[in-house]
Amino acid sequence: MWTILLVEDERELARVVGRELQAHGYRVVHAADGAKALRLHATGHPDLVILDWMLPGLDGLEVLRRIRASGGEAAAVPVLMLTARSEEVDRIVGLEVGADDYLTKPFSMRELVARVRALQRRIDHVRQILEEDRRPHSTVLRYAGLCLEPDTRQVALDGAPLDLTRTEFELLHFLLRNPGRVLSRAYLLDAVWGEHYVTGDRSVDNAILRLRRKLGNLGQAIETVWGVGYRLALEEAT
Repeated sequence: MWTILLVEDERELARVVGRELQAHGYRVVHAADGAKALRLHATGHPDLVILDWMLPGLDGLEVLRRIRASGGEAAAVPVLMLTARSEEVDRIVGLEVGADDYLTKPFSMRELVARVRALQRRIDHVRQILEEDRRPHSTVLRYAGLCLEPDTRQVALDGAPLDLTRTEFELLHFLLRNPGRVLSRAYLLDAVWGEHYVTGDRSVDNAILRLRRKLGNLGQAIETVWGVGYRLALEEAT
């Protein structure tokens, strides 16, 4: 059962929304202000946050900023902003700060539940992909002059062994399993490090830099996708 943290200072609206979500199988925890919302987010680990913008004390935008800066898995919780601020600039600001969806008041309960279900499907799909990507793979992988053997954890370039750290090995293994696929920094942290991306975290960038150096000229095959992450170029047919 998904747990939803509902952050709404209008008591009657919170009661109606909470009742509707519970009727559709969700567990609902309520906070009427930003400070309590942050405490419940930190201790309750909700699967989704429905967040009003106009709150007493800390407003919803500041709550969202702090959630995204909190670090670890909690920082990646999906957030649906629920607010009377309907101007386009408000929607853009909310999404840029880190909201996953934005619903303006007044709204229909059917649309709210539909938005929640859509977010749930998206997150469940990502989790399934991530679970598959994290499963051990034993197939020997070859790319240009590279040969990676998962079972023995050995990597050779043009027949010469490469000395890689555990992280560098896992990162290279993941790239070799997904040639041509654009991999965000957040996804690489999830798949390789087991952590969610936090603004300012340079773990992926630093590991890619070290890996490129060890691969020499072949390091150029790890391409930067600006503003997103990295991709291993498809091997040219010979």
